[in-house]
Formats: sequence, structure tokens, C-alpha cells
Amino acid sequence: MNEAGGPALPQPRKASEWMVALIEAPNDQDLRRRFDAWLSADPAHALDWQETSATFTALEDLRRDRMARTEPKQAPALGRRRTTVAVAVVVAALLAIFTPGLWLRLQADHRTSVAEQRTIVLPDGSSAQLAPESAIDVAFDDKRRHVRLLKGEALFTVNHQAGRTFSVEAGGVEIVDIGTAFDVRLRPNGADVAVLEGIVDVGAPLAMPAAQERLKAGDWLRAVAKRPIERGQMPLDDVASWTRKRLVVKNRPVSDIVDALRPYFDGMIFVRGAGLADARLTGVYDLAQPVEALRAIARAEGATVREISPWVLILSARQE
Repeated sequence: MNEAGGPALPQPRKASEWMVALIEAPNDQDLRRRFDAWLSADPAHALDWQETSATFTALEDLRRDRMARTEPKQAPALGRRRTTVAVAVVVAALLAIFTPGLWLRLQADHRTSVAEQRTIVLPDGSSAQLAPESAIDVAFDDKRRHVRLLKGEALFTVNHQAGRTFSVEAGGVEIVDIGTAFDVRLRPNGADVAVLEGIVDVGAPLAMPAAQERLKAGDWLRAVAKRPIERGQMPLDDVASWTRKRLVVKNRPVSDIVDALRPYFDGMIFVRGAGLADARLTGVYDLAQPVEALRAIARAEGATVREISPWVLILSARQE
């Protein structure tokens, strides 16, 4: 239970998440004990916390200096707390944006920004349509055409060439084209693959058990390390529906849906509350209106959407 008597919140996984959690519940002793255990579990955790704390302190000092110059009267306690939470979330945003962004700039041949879609014509005339906040690395030679999906999602339309394979690698999953159009979405430790036309072979050596699957038009597959392969079929209109600014989901966790909305929102979205991230939904969401889509999720789950700032939203389960 948390300090307000509601259900326990999910375990934070990184320093910026711990920062927000500790500020929201400063008197929660169980949370403090779990934080101490996380901090001592790995030297990398301590370094992450040190860097996050330094950034937070600098931003908080800047805020206090500005308030001292522009607001001589003391702000109400609730207002100060909300501002402090907002500063902590700014830390999360800075760390999430700049650290991966630098790596992508060094690795990617092509990438997109928030809410941007772009079609890349590859050297062989094939194309890769990139979803928002996506990136690819392209390596072609006389015998092999290879693309790494570094971030996000892409729809590949491939020109068949005898004796010259076309493959896509994403999260340890290898997709080999046999003259087709297919969609790939990168996931933590894996990938989703859906075929629009033709045939692809998918190798998932890290799945449990390792798998080699052949997919045809309308087939989809999810391969994640150390987990069994998930496989099914979908209407062709639902394959890469993001290219038409539609998100079609069937019995998917809220966490998956929010992950799909994030590249269309120019800011940060956090999910808080026991069980909310794992709750499953079926529906169609407008990717051109990510905030409204998030509110639709909240209505369906009896949750709330809090706006910390115009670019920071928290989807929270209502406390029992």
C-alpha cells in the first residue's frame, strides 16, 4: 500500500522514475526501503541516481532563483509541490531525450522526429516508411541488403532481386524478405512483425524456445527474448495502420497502447497505478490526437489523466 492507502504502485526501474515516485510519496517508508535496495543492488544504479540528482538540483536552484526574483510572496505548499514534481519530470525528459538521441545520431542513416512520418527510398529502389521517432541503419552490398531498425517502427516495401537477400534486424529478431511488404516494430528485447503482402521468414533465436517462422499476408508475430512466440492473423487494413494515423489494437495491454502513442506526443507520458499498465483494451485510436486517445484509455479504465505541464501527462489509476 502507498502512503495514501491506495494500491501499491509499480516498481520504478530507473533513477528518474524513482525521483518522481519519492517526491509524490515522501512519507512512504516502504517506498524508501525499496529505493534503498535498488540503489545498493548495482553500482550503475548509484551512478544513475547521482547524475539525475545533480540535474534535478540544478533545475530546482534555477526555479528558486527565478521565483525569488519574480514572486516575492511564498507560494502555497501545494503549488510548490506540483512545481517540484514538474522539475523532476523535466529531469526524466532530459535524460530520456538527450542520451538516446546522441546515440541515434551516431548510428542512424535515417530517422524521424515526433509525429513525423517519412518514406526513405533505399539504394535498390525498395522503400522504408518510418513511423514517428524511428531510426534505421542501412548496409547494402553486392550480395546482401540489410537494415537495422534502431528505434520505432517501419513499413518496408521490397523489390525482389534474385540472389540478393533483403533482411531487417530488430531487437535480435531477423526478418528475411521473399518479395513483399511488411511492418516491423521494435520492442524491448524483441520485435513485432506483420505482413501486408507476400512472404517473410522470421528468425527469433532469443525466444523461448528459439523459433523460425514463415509469415504470409495478414499474419503477425511477436518475438521477445525468453518468452514464447505469439502469432495470429489480422485484416490487411490493420497492418501498418499507423501510416493512416490510426492505431488498431485488440486485447493489448495499456502499456503497449501508451508506447504506441508516445511518438505522436511532443512530451512525456507516464503510467502510474497498480494493474493499469497490464489492463487490456480493444479499440481504434486517432494518432493525430494522442492526448484525446490517452483520455479515451482513461475513460475505458476508470483512470485519470493529469497534466503536469503542456508536455508532461500522467495516466493514473484511481485509488480504491
